[in-house]
Amino acid sequence: MTSSVHINVHHLTRVEGHGNIVVNVSDGVVEKCEWQVPEAPRFFESMIRGRHYSEVARITSRICGICAVGHTLASVKATEKALGIEISEQSWKLREVLKHAENADSHILHAYILVAPDLAGAPSVFPLVETMPDVVARALRLKRLCHEWGSCIGGRTTHPTMVVPGGMAEVPSMKELRELKEKLVAAVPDLEATLETFKAVAPNIPAFDRPTEYLALSSDQTYGLYDGEIQSTLPDGTKQRYPVADYKQVTNEFVVHQSTAKYTKNKLDSYAAGALARFNNNYDMLVPEAKQAAEFLGLQPICTNPYMNTVAQVVEVVHSVYDSLRIIDELLADGVKLEPLVKPTKYGSGADSVEVPRGILFHEYEYDADGFCKGGNCIIPTNQNHNNIQHDFNVLVPELLDADKSEEEMELALSMLVRAYDPCISCSTHALDVKFVR
Repeated sequence: MTSSVHINVHHLTRVEGHGNIVVNVSDGVVEKCEWQVPEAPRFFESMIRGRHYSEVARITSRICGICAVGHTLASVKATEKALGIEISEQSWKLREVLKHAENADSHILHAYILVAPDLAGAPSVFPLVETMPDVVARALRLKRLCHEWGSCIGGRTTHPTMVVPGGMAEVPSMKELRELKEKLVAAVPDLEATLETFKAVAPNIPAFDRPTEYLALSSDQTYGLYDGEIQSTLPDGTKQRYPVADYKQVTNEFVVHQSTAKYTKNKLDSYAAGALARFNNNYDMLVPEAKQAAEFLGLQPICTNPYMNTVAQVVEVVHSVYDSLRIIDELLADGVKLEPLVKPTKYGSGADSVEVPRGILFHEYEYDADGFCKGGNCIIPTNQNHNNIQHDFNVLVPELLDADKSEEEMELALSMLVRAYDPCISCSTHALDVKFVR
């Protein structure tokens, strides 16, 4: 058993934002084991106060450059809930395709560029340019496809312009949709090669199991990326659904000393959000091609290895491509036309949710009688995963000590664990109301 360890990873690499890993072990006793978040708050919830409902999503989309589509959709959906707006079926379908584009885009970036180096024994993606040029070229092709996919539906793939309260400000032409369909079909060989690549490196994924609670949107109609109810799945398969309006009673945010980002918990001491949580909650709603991909990669519900989140992301890329093809066929069959925006029928409060690459995202707003925002609340997926990462650490560190792993091996295992969650750390912080007692 390893008896002395001193790990101090200051600003972990290949993640978004700043997070630290600190582990101190003396004479076999774990004295400190922390996942730390030192990021400063960013005040987006304050920025939207006093802004018209037509402006709010433009502001909150800037919370994240990676999940800008998700923040736009969650924001617009919450605004529509507060204003009594019901969008058309066409707008709904276009938004679903846009959500798929973002999910695939982010997952390709994470799986190929941020995680694959760990599985290939490289310090970053740059050495792989020489040793695995075909793989890197494929990753870039898929990234470009996802950007074109998102831009076609959203106007641009980062901070989209076409999604607005009441529907879509613009819609793609039939010609653009047909061209997008052709590009997605042409990408299928790259998808198949992606599965082969990750199958080859799968033996390098650490074997670690820590049962936890898994939280995701769930629907009886679709996989639940764009819409659904909150669903909790426990390791024994027990499931429970909650209305999205009750999100505060499910997330239960609280403050801890080592993190500027709040923690969350529901039924257990912590819960996980993200691709693996969605997979565990919604496996039955995957398209057949995605289920085949999961079987090929050795992933089945209920998976309790957090390192397998990346594998679940690869499965979701397959799902997003094939489900988008289905929706695009429906749009082409019905014909796409620019529709007038649905106008507000009331002004009040509303909360809604979408799934972004890192997990379930909540937005809530209140509007006055003139349509100006009185206040808002956003709970980010990584905010919900911090607590689960810490609980993973609490179990993993003793296991690594018992296995007599070296300090370097332990640091790599802990770093890979955090990276598996694909954290977006700077998006996850809130300002704290502090009362100083003298």
